[in-house]
Amino acid sequence: MSDRIYMSSPDVGELEEQYVVAAMRSGWIAPLGPDVDAFESELAARVGVEHAVALSSGTAALHLGLLGLGVKPGDVVLTSSMTFAATANAIVYTGAQPFFIDCELSTGNMDPELLRQALQQLAARGERAAAIVPVDLLGKAVNYTEILAIAAEFGVPVLSDAAESLGASHDGRAAGSFGRASIVSFNGNKIMTTSGGGMLLTNDADLASHTRYLATQARQPVTHYEHIDIGYNYRMSNLLAALGRAQLTRLDEMIARRKIVREHYRLLFGDVNGVELFGGDNDSDDNFWLSSIVIDSSVTGWSSADLASALLEDSIESRPLWKPMHLQPVFAGAPSVVNGSSQSLFETGLTLPSGSALSVSEIDRVLRRISQFLGTPA
Repeated sequence: MSDRIYMSSPDVGELEEQYVVAAMRSGWIAPLGPDVDAFESELAARVGVEHAVALSSGTAALHLGLLGLGVKPGDVVLTSSMTFAATANAIVYTGAQPFFIDCELSTGNMDPELLRQALQQLAARGERAAAIVPVDLLGKAVNYTEILAIAAEFGVPVLSDAAESLGASHDGRAAGSFGRASIVSFNGNKIMTTSGGGMLLTNDADLASHTRYLATQARQPVTHYEHIDIGYNYRMSNLLAALGRAQLTRLDEMIARRKIVREHYRLLFGDVNGVELFGGDNDSDDNFWLSSIVIDSSVTGWSSADLASALLEDSIESRPLWKPMHLQPVFAGAPSVVNGSSQSLFETGLTLPSGSALSVSEIDRVLRRISQFLGTPA
């Protein structure tokens, strides 16, 4: 069998090795150190916020971000149904109840009008959401212009889940700069990686300070170990921060490479009736993290599963779009406002290899296999 091609494998090389080796030789082999401080400052500057807290994962950043907003057991938190489970899991960690909002069919992002309906439902029952957590899907930022206006109207704070959208923007502002706070992820398959890791970004100094406090086991500033709160072991290590600093210098380069991959798919599927490049009509502000297609099998005569099977025969990874959270067994019974869009995208969408580490020969192999499946010239 030929070498496997993954959807989004880590893109690391000599520069990352140099940064990590330098960090090791500095002696800072701990969840603190000069690379952590520098990484926080450099990413905050890139996104355009005042404070950043480097953490062990994007999920940890979501968890602490919600706690920082005052979310507590019994509260209701509105979030996108079209997302990875980490978003909803973090809400449950706080003891709150996730309330799922369906998406716009064209982007997969939270539908502002459905958000308004959910807030009106809660208000009619005399309830109030403790927070709103919109998710920037696959590298395209949410329509924050409308989402933030609705949130302000109902007096609800926003924690932006920008785990997938670092490097993207909305209306001239960087993803990761919206709401009371935002979080980003550096998981191994993301646009840039620290192997594992995440960061909370905010202009709220108190929120940043409280997050840093909770992430270091909530230790009081005394010489002995004194605790008055339950804390967490959520800080990023200095070695991983060094890796992140190297990746950050290459972020624009990696986005550009992923954009080239997207353009190959745009050209390949441009004349295929019944296939649309997901979110491709207006993607100039995306970070191109993952490229997906949406298939109308009644027109094509084949489904996303059929293409996925053909790719798998050549050891090429592909995957359906996220299964919506309101359809997940673990969240059965959770409140939701849905319009069928996320379910449709799950049933008809397919994500294709999209990584910046893809070589020219690997891209050619993917395109050739798809062309063979379509019965068109490579």
